[in-house]
Amino acid sequence: MVTAAGRPVVEVSDGELWDDATACAVPRVLWSQAAEDAKRVVGAAGEQALLRLLQQIGVPHIRHVATESDAYGYDIEAGRSVSERAHIEVKATTDPTRLVVHLTRHEYEVMAADPDWCLAAVLVGSDGNAASVATVDRGWLHSAVPADQGGDGRWESARLTVPAFGLTPGLATEAWALLPEGLLPSATVWAFRSPPLASA
Repeated sequence: MVTAAGRPVVEVSDGELWDDATACAVPRVLWSQAAEDAKRVVGAAGEQALLRLLQQIGVPHIRHVATESDAYGYDIEAGRSVSERAHIEVKATTDPTRLVVHLTRHEYEVMAADPDWCLAAVLVGSDGNAASVATVDRGWLHSAVPADQGGDGRWESARLTVPAFGLTPGLATEAWALLPEGLLPSATVWAFRSPPLASA
């Protein structure tokens, strides 16, 4: 049973008793309201951390479109000119050892149609600031999303574990490097080492 939002009505944890027959026949429900709330908090902290970082480096036009609507397919609009703009989807984590992102079908379709779209992976530090920022490779994303199997079903959301080769330190679209490597926070994460901050 699920709620109108598609969430399980009951929470089942690893501590529940399962016999061998049940364990093989019924998948465990790993969703919980507490985990969902925690993900939302980290996601919002990542967006705020990236907004602050873009302001600090002097990007003149920044708009937090995620506060207006989910329809954009990205979270932040940033630009220096018509030819230098970015539509940034932010995926945040507090885990420096691996990067797992949840990509919606809508976000993927916007990426496929919009050359200014980029996916920013933000490691949120204990102080709430960005400890590291990387761009997830669009080609890798294309190769990693599931394929629809016929007309009776289609994927709506995918959980992706991003490998080190799918990440580039910094933040860039195909046309503009918003956060070049020299401006990145310095933290060892996701199997690459970000360079130290450039002195002003």
